[in-house]
Amino acid sequence: MSYVDGFVAAVPESNKDKFIAHAKIMAAVFKDYGALRVVDTWGDDVPEGEVTSFPLAVQKKDGEVIVFSWVIWPSKEVRNAGWQSSMEDPRMNADTNPMPFDGKRLIYGGFDMVSDV
Repeated sequence: MSYVDGFVAAVPESNKDKFIAHAKIMAAVFKDYGALRVVDTWGDDVPEGEVTSFPLAVQKKDGEVIVFSWVIWPSKEVRNAGWQSSMEDPRMNADTNPMPFDGKRLIYGGFDMVSDV
């Protein structure tokens, strides 16, 4: 079964175009190293929670929008190799492709896919 990396971040509204450009580069890199699909989304209906929520998880500030992204890999083994190669790829260099958001508030994780309907 496939393997999925998921990401949630808060991006300044003014950085939407920068986020899209950054995401396109990231997607190309991940696809070059084996990813099957890369999806990036810009929050539209992301409610504030009282106990838990995406905004609370990433400490969203005024003027920021929640983004939710995921990468689907054929397997965890392909993901591990692809991730390592991606991190060494010059296109991922922070000087040439800086994150348009506070990376300290990015949450992410890897997941075994158990259903895909």
